[in-house]
Amino acid sequence: MEKKAKEIIKLELKKREMSYIKLSQKMSQNGYKYNENSLRSKINRGSFSFAFFLEFCDSLDIDLVCIDKGFA
Repeated sequence: MEKKAKEIIKLELKKREMSYIKLSQKMSQNGYKYNENSLRSKINRGSFSFAFFLEFCDSLDIDLVCIDKGFA
C-alpha cells in the first residue's frame, strides 16, 4: 500500500506540474510546515502517515471519497 500511496501523490503533483518547493508553499499556507527536502524524502520513501496524506489532499483541494467495497 505504501507504493500505491506514493504513486498517487506523485501523480497528483505531476498533473498539477507542481514542484516540491511549490508543494511546501501550498502546505505552509494551510498551516502544515514541511520544507522541500523533507517532503521529497517523505514522499520518495513512501512511508508517511494517513494524516500527512490528508494534509496533502487538503493543501491541493483534493476531496477524498470512500467507497465501501461491500456495497460497490
